[in-house]
Amino acid sequence: MRTTKVISISLPEAQYKKAVRLAKKQNRTMSELMREALRVYETEELRRAEGFRRMGELVASIQQDSKRNGTDKLTMDEINEEIAAVRRERSRMAKSA
Repeated sequence: MRTTKVISISLPEAQYKKAVRLAKKQNRTMSELMREALRVYETEELRRAEGFRRMGELVASIQQDSKRNGTDKLTMDEINEEIAAVRRERSRMAKSA
């Protein structure tokens, strides 16, 4: 009894030719190439999802810090002025170094 399932996919001609060349270059069958492509895609999806989850945690942490130190109440003009002040200070320090 067969342990694999057969599927059919359609590729644009140029992509098909690239896949054939890559399979030959790597000494793989097209099936092996497609299985590996799926594994890589799956791994990348998991990595991306983990990155978004971590980014959400970091944003929540920054929001908590902002509430703790009161900067969550700053207006955009105040935030922009704070950024400009830090940049001016860094520029001044770089020139004196």
